[in-house]
Amino acid sequence: MTPIALTMGDPSGVGLELALNVWGQGGGAPFFLLADPEAVARIDRALGHSTPIQTTTPERAAEIFPHALPVVPLQAPVDATPGKPDSANAPAILESIARAVGYVHSGAARALVTNPIAKKTLYDAGFPHPGHTEYLGELAEAWGVPATPVMMIWSPLLAVVPVTIHIPLSAVPGALTRAGIEATARIVDRDLRARFKLARPRIAVAGLNPHAGESGAMGREDIDIIAPAIERLRAEGLDIFGPLPADTMFHARARERYDVALTMYHDQGLIPAKTLAFDEGVNVTLGLPFVRTSPDHGTAFDIAGRGLADPTSLISAIRLAARLSA
Repeated sequence: MTPIALTMGDPSGVGLELALNVWGQGGGAPFFLLADPEAVARIDRALGHSTPIQTTTPERAAEIFPHALPVVPLQAPVDATPGKPDSANAPAILESIARAVGYVHSGAARALVTNPIAKKTLYDAGFPHPGHTEYLGELAEAWGVPATPVMMIWSPLLAVVPVTIHIPLSAVPGALTRAGIEATARIVDRDLRARFKLARPRIAVAGLNPHAGESGAMGREDIDIIAPAIERLRAEGLDIFGPLPADTMFHARARERYDVALTMYHDQGLIPAKTLAFDEGVNVTLGLPFVRTSPDHGTAFDIAGRGLADPTSLISAIRLAARLSA
C-alpha cells in the first residue's frame, strides 16, 4: 500500500509527539513522517519512550512501517524546544510541507496529512501566505490545474464549510459575495461526490444575520446576497437550501437533513463542529488535486513535550486521508 505523507508541523508544538503516539497505536494507515530524525528521537526520549525510528525514503516506508516509525529526513536544520516556537525553524516547517506535496504529486505518497503550524512563527520569517491552506493552493500549481482551496471541518456528526475564513468578524459582511458563495458550494458539491462518494450531496446554508435576517429587519445580506446565490445553484442542479437561522440548524434532528453546512464565517461553523466532535474532528481541504487532511487543533505549545497531547484527531485525519485516497 502506498503510504501517506505526514508533515512535521511546528517542531516546538505537539506534532512530533503525536506522530510517535499515533505510530505506537497502529497509525490508522501506513505513513511516513517528514522531519528531522534527531528532533523526533529527542522528543521520544523526553517522553520516556523507546520508539523504533528509522530514516528512510518514501519508497521504503510501507515495508518499514510495521516495525519502526519511518522518517524521511529534511535538509533544513531543526533546533526546537517544546513550547517555545522559533522562526528559525520556519525553513524546515515549509520544506516538510512542500516535499510532502511533491511526494503526493510523484505518486510516492497517496495523500497528505499535515501537523499543526503556528502562523506567527512563519510570518516572522517572511511567510507571504495567510495560512496553510493558501500555501497548499500555490503548491498545487505543479499539477497544472486551477486550485481553489476550501476548508471543511469534518466529523461523523457534522461537516461544515465556512465561506469566509481567517478574517475579522467586522470584515465578513463586506467579503460575502454571490460569486464567492456559489464558487464554494460548487467545490463542496464536486468533492463530496468525487472524494466522499455521495451521489447527491445535501448542502444546508446558514444565514449571516440572526434569524437569517428576519426578512430584512436585521440586515439585507441574507436577501440580497445569500438567497440569490442559493437560487442560482439550485438552478444548476445542486441539492442546496437556505438561508437558515444558524441557531437552529446544528441540533441532531436538523443535521439529519443535510450532509454539509455552508456557513458564512469561521466561528459560525467551527464552534458547533468543535463542540460536537472536538477530538474526532478533521480539517479537510477541498478544491485541491490531491487529498489533504489535518487534525482539527493547533500546535498546543502550552502542553508540548509533556505527553498530554491527545492523538485522536490525528488518527482520524490519517484514516480519513486513507479513505478519501482509496
